[in-house]
Amino acid sequence: MSLPINIHDLLQGKPVEWERLEFKEGWNPEAVLHTLCAFANDIHNLGGGYILIGIAEQDGRPVLPPVGLDPAQLDAIQKELLNLGFHAMAPYYHPIAVPVEIDGRSVLVLWALGGPTRPYKARVSLSKDSKEYAYYIRKHSSTIRAKGPDEAELLSLAATVPFDDRFNQQAKVEDLSRELMQDYLNQVGSDLAKQAPKLSLVELGRQMGVVGGPEEAPFPLNVGLMMFNPEPWRFFPVMQIDVVWFPKEGPGGNKFSEKIFKGPIPRMTRDALDYIKRNFISETVIKHHGRAESTRVENFPYDAIEEALVNAVYHRGYDTREPIEVRIEHGELFVISYPGPDRSVRLEQLRAGRAKPRRYRNRRIGEFLKELEFTEGRATGIPKIIEAMAKNGSPPAEFEFDEDHSYFMVRLPIHPAALEVAQSVAGKEMERHQVGTRSGLSRDQVAILRAALEETGIPALMAAIGRTNRTKFRDQVLNPLLAEDLLEMTIPDKPTSSKQRYRTTDKGRAQLAALGEAGA
Repeated sequence: MSLPINIHDLLQGKPVEWERLEFKEGWNPEAVLHTLCAFANDIHNLGGGYILIGIAEQDGRPVLPPVGLDPAQLDAIQKELLNLGFHAMAPYYHPIAVPVEIDGRSVLVLWALGGPTRPYKARVSLSKDSKEYAYYIRKHSSTIRAKGPDEAELLSLAATVPFDDRFNQQAKVEDLSRELMQDYLNQVGSDLAKQAPKLSLVELGRQMGVVGGPEEAPFPLNVGLMMFNPEPWRFFPVMQIDVVWFPKEGPGGNKFSEKIFKGPIPRMTRDALDYIKRNFISETVIKHHGRAESTRVENFPYDAIEEALVNAVYHRGYDTREPIEVRIEHGELFVISYPGPDRSVRLEQLRAGRAKPRRYRNRRIGEFLKELEFTEGRATGIPKIIEAMAKNGSPPAEFEFDEDHSYFMVRLPIHPAALEVAQSVAGKEMERHQVGTRSGLSRDQVAILRAALEETGIPALMAAIGRTNRTKFRDQVLNPLLAEDLLEMTIPDKPTSSKQRYRTTDKGRAQLAALGEAGA
């Protein structure tokens, strides 16, 4: 058996955080039991962790070459682990144990995934007379006994396994693509890549942590279908990235182009980023008086877009029927995903780049993205966006979510120099091609004004004209009516309130009356 991650990367803490690694110089069943319990509880939804037995540590880092284990011990340790999983933990729990050789020494790696039936408790002592059990969790790089608020928080997670780590009983193991799994293993440099062709799909899926359930009835996990099924939208509707471009008229105009990206998470993300880079990223050269060197800036720094989009892929709710949307306008770019961040995140902290969520929505997706080097995890995405904008000389990025944490939006303003160039080009284009604009209201806008004669919420307004995409509805229908004072909010000082309603203004009623007289 091999790990679905390169062991040398693991020893360097790449792409796994040090707090998810524990090194044991020798076999200490009680200490290992407590750490396994902590990783199984996975209180922060980081995806569990790894215990490397046979390697000493110093200041949390491995001491190499390893001390190693006697190869004759390995079978005995694995049998004892099996026994501990059944008789010293409740509910029962078993890690994946993989013997590996490092610098000619035998080491046992235990891969302890976050458990599906938490909270877990373990015996406090393995002495014969001890029958006391306790809950254990990870705090930074230490295993501690959960007490007080920590224990209360852990118990609140009972039976709440992140969506990406749940069994999918509407799918079959055969829905996983061996080819995609093999490509992934090759890309991350896993030793398992060589063995994969000889394993059954179930065995391969279990070793990669994307198949679960009992031996007689295995099921793929949601993360396996998201990563390794060529058509994951069959299981997760609206699992897609929409890239929408509005030309000069902006969202209030009639014209926009849209390209939809679907597929396994890695392919979908790469394709969307490549499309944006090829079609919407441009470079502006700024010449300075009295200085030979010019400054080159991007209209939108690609690094910031990449971080924002990968962040959305990582943290979106895959049980939410809303796409990730990248909206590109004349002077700004938005990345919008649903729902918003964890309730522990405060908007003022996030805007300062200091937000630290207590737990992650998708613990397994994050693990795969880190192994593919899409992200570092651990709340580094927002600071990197801020840094990329500053480095490019762009105005600061803006971050937004409502009081219900129902959405998350990143706004990237265009670089002023690029905007000046774009406006100059647009002005010359207007001189050559005088284009008239359509006057009056669209049929949808008229229908909204009629529907809002009595105070109405967004869901009812969208239903009135058969719209399903909230962002497009706001941009193309709602916001232009608000801007023209034909429609108004009932709570204008809290535009994102869940209790927000809309009503037609006196000006809007007059417009409807005029349309009525015209037979509209």
